[in-house]
Amino acid sequence: MTAQAYDVVVVGSGPNGLAAAVALAREGRSVLVVEGADSVGGGARAAELTLPGFVHDVCSAVHPMAVASPFLKTLPLGDHGLEWVYPPLPLAHPLDDGTAAVLDRSVDATADALGADAAAYRRLMTPLVANAGGLFADLLGPFRLPRHPLTALRFGWRAVRSGKGLAEAYFRDAPARALVAGLAAHAVLPLEQSPGAAVALMLGVAGHAVGWPAPRGGAGRIADALASLLRSLGGEVVTGRRAASADELPPARAVLLDVTPRQVIALAGHRLPAGYRRRLARYRYGPGVFKVDWALAGPIPWRADACRRAGTVHLGGTLEEVTVAERAAWAGDHPERPFVLLAQPSLFDPTRAPAGKHTAWAYCHVPNGSTVDMTARIEAQVERFAPGFQELILARHVMNTAALERHNPNYVGGDITGGVADWRQLFTRPVARLDPYATPADGLFLCSSSTPPGGGVHGMCGYFAARSAGRRAAGPRR
Repeated sequence: MTAQAYDVVVVGSGPNGLAAAVALAREGRSVLVVEGADSVGGGARAAELTLPGFVHDVCSAVHPMAVASPFLKTLPLGDHGLEWVYPPLPLAHPLDDGTAAVLDRSVDATADALGADAAAYRRLMTPLVANAGGLFADLLGPFRLPRHPLTALRFGWRAVRSGKGLAEAYFRDAPARALVAGLAAHAVLPLEQSPGAAVALMLGVAGHAVGWPAPRGGAGRIADALASLLRSLGGEVVTGRRAASADELPPARAVLLDVTPRQVIALAGHRLPAGYRRRLARYRYGPGVFKVDWALAGPIPWRADACRRAGTVHLGGTLEEVTVAERAAWAGDHPERPFVLLAQPSLFDPTRAPAGKHTAWAYCHVPNGSTVDMTARIEAQVERFAPGFQELILARHVMNTAALERHNPNYVGGDITGGVADWRQLFTRPVARLDPYATPADGLFLCSSSTPPGGGVHGMCGYFAARSAGRRAAGPRR
C-alpha cells in the first residue's frame, strides 16, 4: 500500500465510512478509503446471487433513513447515479383474514384504513410527521440538547415505551397493533423491551414524511454514488486491501474505523489504553439474521391486494405472534413462525430481473451465531399470506449468520445493526464518552454503526465522526 501521507484514512467503505470520507473531503482534506472487499458498500451492495440477470440486495434493501438523513440529503448523489424508486405503498402487513394493515405516505389514508383506531393513529403520528425534519436532525446523532425541543418532547413521551407497550397504549384492534409490531421489530429487541417504540415511530414517521424507497439497480448504487462523489472531491478509494493492523495503513493525521468494537480491538487494540480496550470487549452484539433471496417466475401472489403495491411486506400476523417470534431470538430459540421482513423491489424497478420475472428478499431474526436453516420456515410464512408462492421459485440463495459475517465482518454473529440498541447501549455505544467517536488514542476515531445513532443506512455515524476528527486531528483545510 502506498506510503503517501494523507490527512485522513478511512478503513471500511460502508455508507458510514464513505459519508465520513465525503464530509472531510468537502472540507478540503486529503482522504483515502481502504476497503478489504473487492467492491465498496459494506451492507449496501447488490449482486446476481441466484441466476443471471436477477439483481439482489446482499444485505440492506429499503432505505427510508437514507432519504431522511440530514447529511446524505445535502449531497448531490443524483448527479453520481443514485435514483430512488418509490413504491405506491411503503409497507403492508397482511393478516390471516386476507386483509392487510398498510403504511401509506398519507397519514390520513393510513388512519382511514384502520377503522376504529383512525383517530388514535392521527393523534399519534400527525404532530411528529408535521415536524419530521427537525425530529430527524435532533435524533439521528449523539445525545445532545435538541434544537426542536417541543417535537423532541412529543416524540420522547411516546418513544420511551416498548413496541408492544406503544401498540397497546394507542390501539384496540388487530390491524393497527400488528402494524406497530412490525415496525418495532426493526429494533431487534424483544417487543416488551424499551425503547422499541422509538424505532417504530421513527420508521413510521419516515414512511409518511419521505417514503420507504429503494435505489434503482440495487443497494450498491448508494455506495457507488458516495464513492463517485468522493473521487470528484479528490478523495481516493482502494478496494481489495484488507488491513490486519492499523500499523499497515499509510501515514495520516486521523484514522477513522468503520468497524465494530471487535474489529477495532483486532486492528488497533495495541494503541488503546487497557481500560478502554476492556470496555470495548464488553460491547454487546444482538441477534443475527437468516436471509433468503429468490429468483421468481412471477410476482408474489398475495391474497391482500395492498401487498402487491408495497415495496416492503411484514409477515408475522398479530401483535401477539410477532412478540413471541421476536422474543425467541433473544432466548436462543428459533420460532416455527418467525417474523419475516420481505422486500420485492422488482415490482417497481424493472432493472432487477429479466422481463416478466421477479426478485424478492427476506430475512428473520435468529440467535447470534445461529447455524439453523430457516429457509422452510420463512417460505412457509410467505406461503401463508401468498398461496402459490413456492411454485414460483426458480432459484434461491441463503445466508446464515456465518455467511453474513464472512460477507461483512461487521456483522458479528449475523448482527446487522452494529450491536444492541437498548437503553444501556443506545447513547453509550461503543462506550460511554462525551465524544463517542474519538478514542483515547491520538488520531484514532470510530465511525461505524456501533457509534450513535446506530444501525441503518443514513451515514450519520460517519458524519459526526468526521466532525470529531476535523476538530481534533485532521489538520487545516487545504
